[in-house]
Amino acid sequence: MATAHATPARPAAAGARRGPLAALRDRPAAAKLLLLALVAAVVVPVVHGRWGGGMWPEALTADLSAPLGEVTDWIVSNRDSHPLFLYFFGHISNAVVLSVRGVYLVLLALGWAGVTVFAAAVAWRVAGIRLALTAGVSFLLCGLLGMWVPTMQTLALMVVAVLASVVLGLLLGLAAGLSDRVFRILRPVLDTMQVLPAFAYLLPVVLVFGIGVPGAVLATVVYAAPPMARLTALGLRGADGGVMEAVASLGATGRQRLLSARLPLARKELLLGLNQTIMMALSMAVIASVIGAGGLGDRVYQALSSVDVGAALAAGIPIVLLAVVLDRTTEAAGRRIGAEPTGPAQLRGWRGWSLAAAVTAAVAIVGRAAEGQVWPDDLTVAIAGPVNTAKDWMVDHLYTGVPVVGGTADLASHFTSGVLNPLRSGLTGLPWWSVLLIVAALAWTIGTWRTAATAVLAMAAIGVLGVWEPSMDTLSQVLAAVAVTLVIGFGVAVGAARSERLERLLRPVLDVFQTMPQFVYLIPVVALFGVGRAPAAAAAVVYALPAVIRITTQGLRGVDPAAMECARSLGATPGQQLRQVQIPLARPSLLLAVNQAVVLVLAVVIIGGLVGSGALGYEVVLGLAQGDLATGLVAGAAIVCLGLMLDRVTQPTTRRQRQES
Repeated sequence: MATAHATPARPAAAGARRGPLAALRDRPAAAKLLLLALVAAVVVPVVHGRWGGGMWPEALTADLSAPLGEVTDWIVSNRDSHPLFLYFFGHISNAVVLSVRGVYLVLLALGWAGVTVFAAAVAWRVAGIRLALTAGVSFLLCGLLGMWVPTMQTLALMVVAVLASVVLGLLLGLAAGLSDRVFRILRPVLDTMQVLPAFAYLLPVVLVFGIGVPGAVLATVVYAAPPMARLTALGLRGADGGVMEAVASLGATGRQRLLSARLPLARKELLLGLNQTIMMALSMAVIASVIGAGGLGDRVYQALSSVDVGAALAAGIPIVLLAVVLDRTTEAAGRRIGAEPTGPAQLRGWRGWSLAAAVTAAVAIVGRAAEGQVWPDDLTVAIAGPVNTAKDWMVDHLYTGVPVVGGTADLASHFTSGVLNPLRSGLTGLPWWSVLLIVAALAWTIGTWRTAATAVLAMAAIGVLGVWEPSMDTLSQVLAAVAVTLVIGFGVAVGAARSERLERLLRPVLDVFQTMPQFVYLIPVVALFGVGRAPAAAAAVVYALPAVIRITTQGLRGVDPAAMECARSLGATPGQQLRQVQIPLARPSLLLAVNQAVVLVLAVVIIGGLVGSGALGYEVVLGLAQGDLATGLVAGAAIVCLGLMLDRVTQPTTRRQRQES
């Protein structure tokens, strides 16, 4: 008996004799931090002795204002005479103007009735009668709000920009999907374009093309093409190997394999790319109103400048309606891929499209005969007055004087003084080398040494650009807004994951908020909170919440039911099931939610420069307003580096995920 009891004790004794190196191998994060601490103990005294602590040292900065200023002066001086502008950019500009004008004239020729019927017919053929009614009512509401002409202007710009974005994205995606070398080259370029704020695209475009529609369209194309390129490359590279091998065994050429196998297999990814391109193009088309894009965005921008919430809402509602209709239509088209009818059913499908075209043409002809090209003025409803009255009431009763809370102004003031200011002071007060060490520790712990090196180099580049202090200010706003977003988002997502009824109630709200362009979020927060850093943070929270709630809910609901049943059979409470089963198993989804919160919050905090958020957002807006390429591009580059760093410290690498699994 003694021998039987002694036998299982030997592994424990052997484990107790394991040295510290073996223990560190079992805890790679601790090993990484220990190694980083040893390196810091050697390097930090040398660095501190030579360059000191505090802010980034002047000796390590590079002044780019002079060379960028020379580039600006050369562009301005030669824009009307140099052959590059006359015979290349000039032709591009003319082609864009003619294309947008042509689409706009076609929309006017169809008339308001023809456009409405056409939108409903397309939605009907793609998704059925319910979406057709949604599309028709949405366009009718655009006219009812007195925004028919601006809506058609935005739609014309959108059509041209989306077509150009899709073509450019397809070409880049084809190259990246068929060539590993091109994929490796394009990947960092697309990463940079995805992180670069929308405002940063506007400045170089304005310098080359000036204020107006060409610059707005081209900025939209550059901003909206990356999703199409990414998803096209993903679809082509993820084609089923068995199918491709079977096609190759039949002697198909490379072109035949592409057209008959790769592209059909990637149809869902292509349509998802189209959906994302449309949504990003609409968002950018609104932001591009700053440089004279016209349309609905211009109405929102003018109303925002004068804090006219009623006028801004009247223009913002059509933007949301357009976003919802376009999003639902392309999403429904993606769901139907793979289930297209064949034979007689396919013929009936073509007859349906012919019927839709015939009805649209007939309605357009009747409307043109009745001189109904634009929405009649006597059928509009002015909501600006009542909305402003309601806003004034809210400001009078919610801005100040609310019992206990004190009002939205007091909340903004307390958040600024209690959270934003201390966080900014803490970040700017840290020695610059300690910030790099913290970034390295976070990035290396969650990823690999390459991840840490990329994050540290991105932060160092911010210092070299000479914008360390405003970058720390922006970082403080992002961290504060992300913290609030995660607290609210995770709390709501836990409730939605447990209650299907709550999830159904939240779904339409999240759909609307997720399709709303960034620009629109600034309108209500300015009315309720005034201007400053707190309103920008509030807008960022509202903008990022839908993605966090959706991803977290999906992750918690996707936990293996067997694991949940096992936990319940062992008597675990709901809280224990959440903490010990759901959260650990849903960790990849939770990290993705954190990553998306960081990226989305950063985008709105930068746009918050329009409402007084200061920091890098203000630098970008100032550079755009003054045509100062140095100020705008340096701030834009710093934002890219900040976004790259935040992305690396919040998203584990594939290798790290494989190790944990």
